[in-house]
Amino acid sequence: MSDLLAKTFFNDLRLKKAKQLLLDALQEHSSKIVCVKPSSSRLKTSYKKLLDQFAKKRGAPLWYPYLSTGLGNGALIELADGSIKYDFISGIGVHWSHSKPSLISASIDGALQDVIMQGNLQQNVRSLELSQLLTKISGMDHVVVSTSGAMAAENALKIALQKNHPKQRILAFSNCFIGRTITLANITDKAANRVGLPSVIDVDYIPFYDHNKPETSLKHSLCVLKKYLERYPNQHSVMCMELIQGEGGYYKAPKEFFISLMEELKKHNIIIMIDEIQTFGRSGSYFAYQEFGLQDYVDIVTIGKLSQVCATLFKKEINPKPGLISQTFTSSSAAIETSIKIINELKDDSYLGKNGKIHEYHHIFKTLLEGLAIEYPHLVEGPYGYGGMIAFTPFKGDKDKVLIFLKELFINGVIGFIAGRNPVRARFLLPLGGITKEDIYKGFEIIKKTLINTSK
Repeated sequence: MSDLLAKTFFNDLRLKKAKQLLLDALQEHSSKIVCVKPSSSRLKTSYKKLLDQFAKKRGAPLWYPYLSTGLGNGALIELADGSIKYDFISGIGVHWSHSKPSLISASIDGALQDVIMQGNLQQNVRSLELSQLLTKISGMDHVVVSTSGAMAAENALKIALQKNHPKQRILAFSNCFIGRTITLANITDKAANRVGLPSVIDVDYIPFYDHNKPETSLKHSLCVLKKYLERYPNQHSVMCMELIQGEGGYYKAPKEFFISLMEELKKHNIIIMIDEIQTFGRSGSYFAYQEFGLQDYVDIVTIGKLSQVCATLFKKEINPKPGLISQTFTSSSAAIETSIKIINELKDDSYLGKNGKIHEYHHIFKTLLEGLAIEYPHLVEGPYGYGGMIAFTPFKGDKDKVLIFLKELFINGVIGFIAGRNPVRARFLLPLGGITKEDIYKGFEIIKKTLINTSK
């Protein structure tokens, strides 16, 4: 007999049978979701009422008229209006797959634990196992778990600022997106996100790699960086970097671009913070900095979205003093279990590596979009992005036209989203854990048809 009551509880045959019954029922019903389907005319009135009620409560309408039923199947999701759509945006990168039995099984395990939310004074052994897993795959020494990507970024900034005190200036790339707290909105290079907010931190922007000027882009960015370092000597604490710009338009840069900037930053003891909230698990490696061979330069990294549990990982040399980092809630027990499952599936189910599923899916989607650009050069430019992040520019990036296209695409059964400014792009974050090659081909046909019809 075990010394731990919990061990006998989780091994109880009644639990195992009940869990299997739940999973069998899930499989039976979700398997009926097999293709895109229009909304039901019988649900039109009631669905509009739900949307109006939601808009009233939140003070603004939803970006898409999207209210799910809670049931899906891989890349497909059922909405409360009876429609079924391809989810090619994954809640902006959050969803690994819809109604996937392995994830539901993990979330059931979390739901059976004694607390729903774990935190500063209430953690269990699975929190330790997740922390050990994250430090192992990242190569970092320490990890602090948090409830949101914004909190992960805030923790990273606090660690960096404390370590390099009294330095308080921040460096970031132009067109970056870091988050929406007051501090992060000050760093995010989007004026609309700062309307009415106070200026709380000094930020200097370095131009991101310009694909239109590959010969001079690195030289220009390095020159701007050096000018800021000369203008504000010994005042910069940290540089926040997205290795693939998400909200900025799915831009990437060659390894040499980042290395040159990082080496200059290291000369001035400036901490290098990598924002992997959107790129985690989507580049072909666990982390984009590993994919690009930059691990020797990274001091702090933030993750979220696909990982379900958000976190700040960092090297022991910048371990903060007691009292700087603490949260009542760090994450839910269900999210912790699901995070462990997704991270293990990335490795065990052959998603990673140059020949892994992530790069395979990217190649298929990229090839289809390249063909579309060749067939309709006046309508399509691109594609852009990397791995599970892919975008293209329709209608020369005209925002109004791109929005019309995306709204029509939603109605027709594929969910995407916007990215970038001047040009505005249509972007996709595939639900990598559930999508199939057939889904990509079928979803693409809807994209193509919608694009042509919208252009008329």
